[in-house]
Amino acid sequence: MFAVDLQPGAVLRPLEPWRAEEFLTNLDRCRDYIAPWVGPSFVATDLASARAVLQRYADSQARDTGLILGIWLADRLVGGVMVVAMDAAAGTCEVGCWLEPSATGRGLITQAATRLIDWLVRARGIHRVEWQTLAANEPSIKVAQRLGMTRDGVLREAIPPRPGRSERADLEIWSVLAPEWRLHLPDTI
Repeated sequence: MFAVDLQPGAVLRPLEPWRAEEFLTNLDRCRDYIAPWVGPSFVATDLASARAVLQRYADSQARDTGLILGIWLADRLVGGVMVVAMDAAAGTCEVGCWLEPSATGRGLITQAATRLIDWLVRARGIHRVEWQTLAANEPSIKVAQRLGMTRDGVLREAIPPRPGRSERADLEIWSVLAPEWRLHLPDTI
């Protein structure tokens, strides 16, 4: 099985539909924490919807348009990174992440995203990797900065009101280009 060590006790590996129950348990632990920042279609609420989310990513992987990887800490799924969308022919993709509160502050997302982006650039030949985040999501913006990304701009009020909110939200677009990535992260991983 494919697995990449991130740090002692933490691994990155595929998050497949057969792990839907584990994924749902993870979402139950972090639902309130991530709900303001991720699309509602990602935050599954029962086993069927958890399986559907993972199946969408499995189907995307089969079409070569996306994938999802989980982060396990001490054998417990605590979050993950994903290729939300990819156009391999155009050399572009968007990556994203989620993490439960108990696992924050350990660098897991930065480490996992580094591994994913490095693979996308070096193995898949992706030229532009995007990171989209709500402008109010400071932890996500800090990850983009640690990844050596550049803030391309802000799409003002691009996101409709989310549940529990009445206002639209600004969306920040960050990116790193393959030549920048290679300078930021020489062949070290």
